[in-house]
Amino acid sequence: MAAGQRFTPQIPDPDSDGAPAMDGWGFADSGFAITDDGNVTMTGSRYPLSGQVLPHLIPWISGILGIEVDPFDRNEPHYPPRVPEPVINRKFVKALGEVIPESRQSLDDEVRLRRGHGHTQEDVWAIRYGSIARVPDLVVWPESDDEVEVIVQLAGRHGVTIIPYGGGSNVSEALRCDPNEKRMIVSVDLGRMNRILWVDPDNNTACIQAGAYGRHIHSALKAHGFTMGHEPDSVEFSTLGGWIATNASGMKKNRYGNIEDIVRDVTAITVDGKIERYSVGPRESIGLDPRNLLFGSEGNIAIITSAIVSIFPVPDVRAFDSVLLHSFEDGVAMTNELMKQGNIPASVRLVDNMQFQFSQALKPATRGAIAKLKSRLQKFMVTKLYGYRPDQMCVLTLVYEGSKKDVAEQQKRVRKLAKKYRGLAAGAENGKRGYTMTFAIAYIRDFVMKHWVIAESFETSVPWSQVVELCNRVKKRVVDEHAARNLPGHPYVTCRVTQLYPTGVCVYFYLAFHYKGVEHPSDVFSEIERAARDEILKCGGSLSHHHGVGKIREGFVDRIHSPAGLSAVQKVVSALDPDKVFGAGNHAVRSSRG
Repeated sequence: MAAGQRFTPQIPDPDSDGAPAMDGWGFADSGFAITDDGNVTMTGSRYPLSGQVLPHLIPWISGILGIEVDPFDRNEPHYPPRVPEPVINRKFVKALGEVIPESRQSLDDEVRLRRGHGHTQEDVWAIRYGSIARVPDLVVWPESDDEVEVIVQLAGRHGVTIIPYGGGSNVSEALRCDPNEKRMIVSVDLGRMNRILWVDPDNNTACIQAGAYGRHIHSALKAHGFTMGHEPDSVEFSTLGGWIATNASGMKKNRYGNIEDIVRDVTAITVDGKIERYSVGPRESIGLDPRNLLFGSEGNIAIITSAIVSIFPVPDVRAFDSVLLHSFEDGVAMTNELMKQGNIPASVRLVDNMQFQFSQALKPATRGAIAKLKSRLQKFMVTKLYGYRPDQMCVLTLVYEGSKKDVAEQQKRVRKLAKKYRGLAAGAENGKRGYTMTFAIAYIRDFVMKHWVIAESFETSVPWSQVVELCNRVKKRVVDEHAARNLPGHPYVTCRVTQLYPTGVCVYFYLAFHYKGVEHPSDVFSEIERAARDEILKCGGSLSHHHGVGKIREGFVDRIHSPAGLSAVQKVVSALDPDKVFGAGNHAVRSSRG
């Protein structure tokens, strides 16, 4: 291909590679299930765990929670719940029909329900065991910027409110509709605006529509020797527009940057029309830039329709690695020093002991006498010969990407530091397993919910000097809150370090407890999670690193902004959307809307 010649890769239709599950996370053909003999297996064929029998998982969960989990005792969901009747603004519907054909509109209850929630445990609990008081009244699929602009104009003209929808993967209740909203709510689904409009190989940029799923962006670019490099845990189901609207981060941020580093320009539709630029430079100083308002906007002021992003040649080398460490404290110290030395691996993730145990519980049954002997020998060497304590050891998993020279230098540096911190090389296979398992274990939360265990993740960022203290205090706060409510058994609370910065890290927590016999368990879980968030803020952690605020964290916004700062945000939103056409109402914007 000639230098500078733009081309257009083909992206598949949104669901051409598999229908999504409607009652939980992931693909409909994948998930965890109980076998006839009471073990756990993963259905489908998409992931390394698929088709494997996992005999250790249920016994391990029982031991950790201090409750005997009966694999055949299920809390049966009753999805779908009753869906509220739609509110219809007939003048709007009539005008919309002149622009968008009925084939790209839906009043179907289940379609509307799906656009009214994301993937918090509260969301999944509500659709399985409870109800959602308000959902969008109509779903519409535009195919161009012009159609989006007309939808926004019609909404303003006829007193309708709209909420953008990408992949629906948020864990912040960002899609929850205000139950007191009397106007017709329209979900604008960007699923048909999912194309890569062009790739410019000479300038290392691409223009991509906002509704494109991460998995499709990556496969389409890779076919032409490029990558965007942005790979969040939700990459299979989240979209480019959602990444920008939540100010997202990915697992390989160390090499490629966060979303704000990758995006060069954003096109969006506001009530006043299209925000777009006529040229994009490598870097600019142009005064107040409306583009910056869109990062973290969470659907409040505009519908993001496309973006120009940086792309990178697919690296020459991609390699995995892992290091076993004696303690989480050793791991934090090692990663801190690794960060200070520079030229760090694309992904560096440190899991604590509890999460390390969890990964071991997810290992398939060992088959064959030789394999069993090897497994026992490895365990003996680690615990007896090298002195690792099973209740303290943790693991660092790494992904290297780059030139052969860069990767070799990074590997050498990691090995040297591992030796300094008494670490043991755990091999590329364990590193790869730890990295790729991320996509499969996302299904576990919804699986265990059916077996009387409620669980969720939450994250923060924190300075290096406070990482260990924050992790310890948050864990203790969770244990104390669990005990104060006389909940059954013990809580499961664990953490991992996922992204590194010169000044600190992102920490990801997981929380779970057994809820059989507990009244309103989803509400109780939310109370404990809010207590954990309170402790995070007291320890100097951030409100969120990349999940966003949505509605689930809006009660803490006044603890991160001064009154003047919060007022400034609310005034900007009110000025850009005086008639409140955009109805998402996220990150405490609702307080400015009466």
